[in-house]
Amino acid sequence: MRIRIVPAPPSTGIVFVRTDLDNFQVPASWRHVARVSYATSLMRQGVLISTTEHLLSVFYSMGVDNAFVEIDNLEVPILDGSGQPFVELIRAAGLKVYRRRRRYLRIRRPVSVEAGAKRITILPADRFLLSCDVFFDHPLVGRQSLELEVTPERYAAAIAPARTFGFLHELEQMRNMGLIRGASLENAVCFERSSIMNPGGLRFPDECCRHKALDLVGDLALIGKPLLGHVIAERAGHAMHAALVARIMSDPSLYEIVSFDQLAGRVAHALVS
Repeated sequence: MRIRIVPAPPSTGIVFVRTDLDNFQVPASWRHVARVSYATSLMRQGVLISTTEHLLSVFYSMGVDNAFVEIDNLEVPILDGSGQPFVELIRAAGLKVYRRRRRYLRIRRPVSVEAGAKRITILPADRFLLSCDVFFDHPLVGRQSLELEVTPERYAAAIAPARTFGFLHELEQMRNMGLIRGASLENAVCFERSSIMNPGGLRFPDECCRHKALDLVGDLALIGKPLLGHVIAERAGHAMHAALVARIMSDPSLYEIVSFDQLAGRVAHALVS
């Protein structure tokens, strides 16, 4: 498996390029969401790109707006199960800043999607704020919460290192469903009934919640523009993330597109008045 990230011109967005299929392109857009069970997959004209959320989460949070992702397989490599390896690669390569103004999608009024005890809401804000709440019936997890403003520095330190995780008692059932066939202690945290199987333990006491936040950011990246709003996720998952994005993008009255200059003016005006 080989993946290469290549600079792209302004307004290109993030585009996956299947080098094994005559360089067929699949844009990272909510319009191409195909499956959202244990990972988020994209499909265009029958060509699939699976497990996109970790890489898209890193791109979104580290300020990568335009890139071609050349890949010779249908699945983005999971690496160590976190976003940290991609963060390190991007930092090593550096970012090119274009003169064109960056445009943001700013939420104008509250939007919610819910199902039973699960809910995801986005409220108007002039920053990208994230509140994430999870609950797993396991003595080493339970309820965990995280709240932060997503910036490149905070994301790299607090979210990117968090790895995907699972529970030993669910392993056989998931593999029978054709899922996580490549999972190992090298790329995921595995919880037994009362312990953690990974020799090094957890990277954070609330690593599960932080990884759910990583996934959430990756799914929100499918909007295609940096988001200004306060996202509140309560036990939500990929399907609910995708439903929220689709709800927002299907109703232009819910958002506006603004440049940094417009945003700065609005904030300054609010402070003076």
